[in-house]
Amino acid sequence: MNTITAIIADDEPLLRHHLDRSLGEVWPDLEIIASCSDGAQALQQIETLQPDVVFLDIRMPELDGMAVAKALRQLEVVPLIVFVTAYDEYAISAFEQNAADYLLKPLNETRLESCCAKIKQQLASRKPQSSLPDMTKLLQQISQLGPAVPHYLSWLKASRGEDIHLISVDDVLYFRAEEKYVSIYTDDHREYLIRTPLKELLTQLDPDQFWKIHRSTVVRVAAIDKVSKDFTGRMFVTMQQQTLPVSRAQQALFKSM
Repeated sequence: MNTITAIIADDEPLLRHHLDRSLGEVWPDLEIIASCSDGAQALQQIETLQPDVVFLDIRMPELDGMAVAKALRQLEVVPLIVFVTAYDEYAISAFEQNAADYLLKPLNETRLESCCAKIKQQLASRKPQSSLPDMTKLLQQISQLGPAVPHYLSWLKASRGEDIHLISVDDVLYFRAEEKYVSIYTDDHREYLIRTPLKELLTQLDPDQFWKIHRSTVVRVAAIDKVSKDFTGRMFVTMQQQTLPVSRAQQALFKSM
């Protein structure tokens, strides 16, 4: 059986890394042959490497995902396209008839598994010469959509001892980055571990609900009891009798409070 190949195109390095890693878990036989940070680079790599599948971000510099998809119609061998987008599920109907599939940001493992299964089925049944559907209608629909509505994490999958737990983000007090993992401290005074880097995790949390107060600490704003300063000017937040330092660079978060 021939190896299925894919290219990832997204201007967010963390998203590219996360998608690459997640694809390796849910579809180990898929070979990622290139990772691109803008549309022009993506188009060049697709023309050169001729992948079977392209995971294509809608909004990228140079050329956006829609422009890349439109240009691909000129190729002799056209890959299947999976659009990666922050548009919400109600707007997503615009993509359904014009792409192999779509993925919403932030990525969801269950949805990714479903997407991979759909792609495998389409690859197995497609004709040797396949072309992309007309992108004109899709471009018109995209232009009529409002700003993308971001989707943030509601639940976290974390470990405690040998057990895996599902934790609501509303139960989190704060996150603290450790050497190889991130600790989650909840309002019932328990600690859990996840292996997602804090920087990557922060992109998946609602910025109105979670603030990074230190290079290693992200707190749930609603859980803060008080903010105080000592005689040297150092700032601290108190959460359920726990005191956490605020870096000087992040003190501006509390200026208007």
